[in-house]
Amino acid sequence: MSETPDAADARLFPTRPFVGASIAVLRGDTVLLAARANAPMRGVWTLPGGLVEVGERLAEAALRELQEEVGISATVIGVLDPTEIILTDADGRLRHHYVVHPHAALWCGGEPQPGPEALGVRWARLAELDTLSTTPGLSGTVAAAFARAAREPAA
Repeated sequence: MSETPDAADARLFPTRPFVGASIAVLRGDTVLLAARANAPMRGVWTLPGGLVEVGERLAEAALRELQEEVGISATVIGVLDPTEIILTDADGRLRHHYVVHPHAALWCGGEPQPGPEALGVRWARLAELDTLSTTPGLSGTVAAAFARAAREPAA
């Protein structure tokens, strides 16, 4: 979902949280990461995702964002615990507030390519996340996704 300048400005100093959905796509022992192209946290590695549109279910939003951001397909296997991203400015005023609902998913096909909302994409192992600049809570979310996948019956 591309942002217009007005939409991006409306997210600054919000009066309510924004609801997002993300997706931890697993392929073997790796997870798909995208480097954010937009503020906040431009250039930071995270899961593909974005805001939920009105009338859209969380998993639908996660899969839509995956397709828009990196152009691959996946199958959702579970919902993970939400992540709250609350950022303040130097004066302590609330600058951003997002509640992101991540999903665990298995890669189905395609090779990821960065779209307009991603500066880059990569497959990473869980242990690598500690060496990268990532969004808050990413390592725990990815660990939960691998744990969820381990409970998935073999195909």
